Amino acid sequence: MTDPAVENVIALMRTTRMPHARAVVADVLATAKAQRWDPTEVVRVLLEAEATGRNRSMLATRRKRAGFPTGKTFEVWDGALSTLPAATTSFLRTLEWVRRRENLIACGPSGTGKTLLLEALGQQAIDQGMSVSWLSMEDLGALVRRHRIDDSVNKAITRATNVDLICIDDIGLLPVSADAAEGFYRVVEASYEKRSLAISSNIHPSGFDELMPKTIATATVDRLLHHAHLCQTSGESVRLMQAQNGKGTRPMN
Repeated sequence: MTDPAVENVIALMRTTRMPHARAVVADVLATAKAQRWDPTEVVRVLLEAEATGRNRSMLATRRKRAGFPTGKTFEVWDGALSTLPAATTSFLRTLEWVRRRENLIACGPSGTGKTLLLEALGQQAIDQGMSVSWLSMEDLGALVRRHRIDDSVNKAITRATNVDLICIDDIGLLPVSADAAEGFYRVVEASYEKRSLAISSNIHPSGFDELMPKTIATATVDRLLHHAHLCQTSGESVRLMQAQNGKGTRPMN
């Protein structure tokens, strides 16, 4: 094919929004000409490049929208440092509980791997084509305050929960405001039997009435625990242990 012909193909791909195939089309056509490919193979290679590129872009977009705190995955998970049974971790990684719209509650002392577990599961959910949202109690309180002004809290909660898995991290670490308690209840109520919640907390859900009004806590926990897997971590803080052993930083050169 002549260069004008290649340019024409690239132009057509631009109008049909095929950026990933367009990026490789010149090389593919040159290779196809040199190796005398069948036309079907040319089409297959270009469509595969486009499909692969789109999938990569989609995953990147979902990760950005999720708002994960660090980007950690199970690649950095060390089962030897976790007090959770290996069988429990293996089951959670199947994400079958997300497909069944069940919840996960990870509770235990600070530094025992709860946040890492939730984030790694969220990252894996995105890899499997699911959508995820990462929230804190402070986020929920701000959302309620922002949308109470024009009475659009329900709409805002609906948008925030329009994903397959909602992760709410570090409940009980900081005082819970009335707005945050309301937002938490609204998210749990809106998600009940419709999508999955994964929650990390420094205290057992039975103690949530110490953080928020008893009426709200009772209604929230009732819905939260109905279809939930409760995992309790224990032991010393992994972060503190690593810091004491000199593993919290890299040596200075």
